[in-house]
Amino acid sequence: MAAEDDKNLVEILENLDTIDVAKYMNFVSAPQAGAIATFSGTTRDTFEGKAVLELRYEAYVPMAIRCMKSVCSSARASWNLHSIAVAHRLGTVPVGEASVFIAVSSIHRADALEACRFLIDEIKATVPIWKKEVYSNGEVWKENTEFLERRSKLGNKDLDCCGKKTEIKEHNKKLCCGTKVWVDDGGNQD
Repeated sequence: MAAEDDKNLVEILENLDTIDVAKYMNFVSAPQAGAIATFSGTTRDTFEGKAVLELRYEAYVPMAIRCMKSVCSSARASWNLHSIAVAHRLGTVPVGEASVFIAVSSIHRADALEACRFLIDEIKATVPIWKKEVYSNGEVWKENTEFLERRSKLGNKDLDCCGKKTEIKEHNKKLCCGTKVWVDDGGNQD
């Protein structure tokens, strides 16, 4: 695991103006890597006909980092990757600026491209980062489509932070992102 950690850079950026794309590109660059695939998620200016002014992100940082590292491990288990860099901003992200950046290097392009898509889809589906869209005439907290799709495919089963089905059989259950403690509120576990 230590060797894998040396080739992964996972960061949550708080109160920074922009993502330093060159930093993450340099991290994944290597002489043996014939491919680097990237994804940059940026704030667009409209959503369903409404003018978007900015996005605002919040997260429970320790859990978000653990979950992003778990997603990176899953990508390494499926593709032959050299290095992975993932950065996600918190706070306000104006129109045109990146809120998330992913860079993946590998010997061959197919591995880098497929892993990069997997990483962004899994991060949006499983990592506890919350987004508020601010419009010219109001604001709304948004759930990622990937999260909602994953949830509906698995029905009412509980999910851990990596989207894996879990059944609650005890009050303290070890999950990929640590121990989740359930509070008995009269039978409603959410």
